[in-house]
Amino acid sequence: MSSSSSKAQIQSPPYPSAARISDSQCYPQYTASLKCLEEFGAEKSKCQQHFDVYKECKKKET
Repeated sequence: MSSSSSKAQIQSPPYPSAARISDSQCYPQYTASLKCLEEFGAEKSKCQQHFDVYKECKKKET
């Protein structure tokens, strides 16, 4: 339980780009891509749909 309280105390991420990712409207698509990669590992082709959705979101965001 102490690990969840330590996470709450983190003021800013170690990398500035990480803050921008979490503030992005495409963050749900980003995390879905990561979860897919965690599930399928080396079989990246199974996650292509997630990558495409994220790319499209980023195009609309910029």
